[in-house]
Amino acid sequence: MGKNEQMRFSDRKRQEMDFQFPEIPMNIVLVYPSIPPNTGNVSRLCAATGSRLHLIEPLGFNIDDRAVRRAGLDYWDSVDLHVYPDFGTFLEKNSKGRKFFFSTAGKKIFHDAAFEPGDFLIFGNETYGLPDEIIDAQPSDQVLNIPIRLDNVRSLNLSNCAAVVLFEALRQINA
Repeated sequence: MGKNEQMRFSDRKRQEMDFQFPEIPMNIVLVYPSIPPNTGNVSRLCAATGSRLHLIEPLGFNIDDRAVRRAGLDYWDSVDLHVYPDFGTFLEKNSKGRKFFFSTAGKKIFHDAAFEPGDFLIFGNETYGLPDEIIDAQPSDQVLNIPIRLDNVRSLNLSNCAAVVLFEALRQINA
């Protein structure tokens, strides 16, 4: 656009889609997240899909951190948020429900899993992923990977991973 031209923005309203979100919400779990905007983005994702957000401490920020709130905008009141002091407490309080762990160490592609309402989708820290002791304690068919070209990047952004996997799970459930 030229320097003196004004952009026009449509006043179209968001369209309702013929899409059934599961009655039993999906669960997004972030283990030791350290980058506030990623957690804020995932909180917005959870608000938009009716999914629960579980955060495992230690967190690399205060949950009231401005950067977290800013990334989640005004959606925090719509997030079903659960915070746990450690991974063991999370497991104790959520003993029911299938758990899938996402790691670059996974040998199974995530879209080959058959997701169901209420599943827990578990992601690690942005810098180092899930700890080895967590991955090693899981059956190999529950440790999933998102394929990427290895010659370009080492991994995807945490909030992108959560979105890709959650919407694949919702697509399968809605099918």
